Amino acid sequence: MSARDVVLCECFARDGLQHEPEFIGTQIKAGLIDRFAALGFERVEATSYSNPKVVPQFADASELLAMLPRRDGVWYKATCANARAVQRALADLDAGIGANEISLLVSASASHSLRNLKRERAAQWENITEMAELARGRLRMVGTISVAFGCPFEGAVDPESVMDDVRRFAQLGVGIVTLGDTTGMATPAAVRELYGRMLREFPQLTPVAHFHDTRGTGLVNYVSALDAGVRHFDCAFGGVGGHPAKVRYGGGHTGNVATEDLVSLFESMGVSTGLDLDALDEVSQLCQHTLGRPLHSRVAQSGLNPLISGARQALGAS
Repeated sequence: MSARDVVLCECFARDGLQHEPEFIGTQIKAGLIDRFAALGFERVEATSYSNPKVVPQFADASELLAMLPRRDGVWYKATCANARAVQRALADLDAGIGANEISLLVSASASHSLRNLKRERAAQWENITEMAELARGRLRMVGTISVAFGCPFEGAVDPESVMDDVRRFAQLGVGIVTLGDTTGMATPAAVRELYGRMLREFPQLTPVAHFHDTRGTGLVNYVSALDAGVRHFDCAFGGVGGHPAKVRYGGGHTGNVATEDLVSLFESMGVSTGLDLDALDEVSQLCQHTLGRPLHSRVAQSGLNPLISGARQALGAS
């Protein structure tokens, strides 16, 4: 595995599967997650400590984590919705089977918070504070701000409000903060501005870019984030994820940017992902087979950019 210029987080097993109507077997999910780690992903979304009545796909969270072979330098992330979820994560950690990273979620708009999190923003921040106090010093915490670039219910989101949310995460000891473009409303100019400001005002934090490809702008927004100084990016094989079926507020395709497409673009730019490119297509096809339908990656159909090897050679010679 080569040295990496960027860190990609593979989100297929959590964000990608959360609204799949059919339960994917625990062994199948564990096998996929291990394949992601073997490819070279430093961060992998593994599961969610959700209420199984609400999200049946993750009823097997602890069983799944117990099956995962552990690899040095790999962070397995579990999403936590409340203090009870963090307590479950800590119990699994004490048992030697847990995730080593958790995500805490806030919505940048009041309407999306009520629709997606079932809480007012103030109540959600009280919830996050309780979770962060439980997890501090035990689990690496990732704060995620949904609809940071625009809300499907309210339209424009005030950048001042987003920066205030970033500040509150920092004050709680959360060292990694993701700005989420939940329904693909971001533009390159807005991306450069918001991430540039975040990097200037909070240099102690690690920013993560999370874009959806709802309107075909995901890749250009990732390049803009890269240009702004971001080095951590979320993606999902086949472009799965978001709310493609049960929640239609995206107006159609709301999935993540496809891992295959982002890797091909970055590598063709001479930006090393540190991944095993020779094995990428096999894992991509495995993801399609798991869901039993064609997915949304263009590179899965066309293959990696054939100029990648030349870009790597040129980079090495420079």
